[in-house]
Amino acid sequence: MAEDKPRLARLTAILTQLQAKKLVTAREIADKHQVSIRTVYRDIRTLELSGIPITTDEGKGYKLPEGYSLPPLLFSEEETNALVTAQQIIANNPDQSLVLSFNAALEKIKAVLRYSQKGTTELLAQRLQVRNYNKTDDTSEHLIFLQKAITQYLLVELTYVSAKEEKTARTVEPFALIQTQENWLLIAYCRLRSGFRSFRLDRMERLVLKSTSFEPHKLTLEDFFEERKKSWESASTPDTPMA
Repeated sequence: MAEDKPRLARLTAILTQLQAKKLVTAREIADKHQVSIRTVYRDIRTLELSGIPITTDEGKGYKLPEGYSLPPLLFSEEETNALVTAQQIIANNPDQSLVLSFNAALEKIKAVLRYSQKGTTELLAQRLQVRNYNKTDDTSEHLIFLQKAITQYLLVELTYVSAKEEKTARTVEPFALIQTQENWLLIAYCRLRSGFRSFRLDRMERLVLKSTSFEPHKLTLEDFFEERKKSWESASTPDTPMA
């Protein structure tokens, strides 16, 4: 039964992929899901047997009939263009978890767009380029997890490397996330230091999201800045005292 779960997830993802474009090749499906062409053929056959009306353009690829999708979302052309632009802006973000999550969400949105909109979004994606000259080689993969920790008040254990290359194990209560020009910073109450600290996400070597919750801090981000504006350190300095 455990072996069936990855395939079920893949079949669902392939259906979403077919809904997102007018025509999808077997090679595109194989590359996206890291399977063989023969596996793609079996998956397509399984979807067909389950009642999905997939048609084949010989030598070109697979497609679904026009209009076969979930009810179309009421996006205007301007709104869909904004989403395509946002995808390229986010692609330059230093946190890869945000990039992957946004791309997955956008593919689901594309899957339920009106049929006539799919061609225009694909064209814009091919004709649009967003450059970020300040992009750094230092990247992280923690943003999405820390967002969950903030909204659900979950403790986080992490191994942090300071600017002096000193490693410490921390247990923190995540409070807010701030993006500087080149990095994401986590503002959190550090139980080791008994105070608020800022941590660069690209200096976190290990991060564990705990199931243990903490008491929510009774202040807004605006209150936080107001209380500490006199002692605020430069955001480019990692792990600095904020109180």
